[in-house]
Amino acid sequence: MIAEFVGAATILLREGLEALLIVVAMIAFLRKAEWMEAMPYVHAGWVGALVAGVLTWVVATWVIGISGASRELTEGFGSVFAAVVLLSVGIWMHGKAQADQWQRYIREKMAKALSGGSAWLLFGLAFIVVYREVFETILFYAALWTQGNGGTILAGALSACATLAVIAWAMLRFSRRLPIGKFFTYSSWLMAILTVVLAGKGIAALQEAGIVSIAPLRSVPRISLVGLFPTAQTVVAQVLMIVALAIGFAVNRRKSA
Repeated sequence: MIAEFVGAATILLREGLEALLIVVAMIAFLRKAEWMEAMPYVHAGWVGALVAGVLTWVVATWVIGISGASRELTEGFGSVFAAVVLLSVGIWMHGKAQADQWQRYIREKMAKALSGGSAWLLFGLAFIVVYREVFETILFYAALWTQGNGGTILAGALSACATLAVIAWAMLRFSRRLPIGKFFTYSSWLMAILTVVLAGKGIAALQEAGIVSIAPLRSVPRISLVGLFPTAQTVVAQVLMIVALAIGFAVNRRKSA
């Protein structure tokens, strides 16, 4: 029973933390920028992902079951898409780290940034990053559920949810005290790290699904937590993201000089 409890809690914590970091950063950003009109789109995105997750659980458990290939395809394409979106968001936030640039942006772009298209982009990002983690969590929980001890599994899940709620509360409260410049700087680096991680994980998942070829690199360690895998394709994907981030950040610094 202890094993099932720890497994259920650990899985949800691991999968939920990535999505939580991104969604909380989005919410904190909108509060900082006083763009409350766009907040419902973010909430609708992650809530919609949870609802879709429940439907996925029903379909996976009682109707068709999910093959390994379809699981990896969903995870892979979802991760790559989220990485690309986070790349642009991270570079954009880094460029607004200077208070004067942020004030200028507010004056010039406020109306455009709150257009329907931009708001729906926030919805899409929130939905994708949360549903990807929900989808993977469902697969793990489905495997655990077949072993029995459903009450223990639910207890582990609830404890993980409580922990994630505390983390979210602490992050939001801390972000309110940060000056706008530091907030954008820290958020941009967080987005940059998650971009690199998701790029590696996405390519690795597509490799498992047979979509991307595999060229082993024996000298590279396997550290799945940061998306590092011993294949040339995953390493190249992460290097490309790092190069893109470096170029974007350098261009931002040049503009602010």
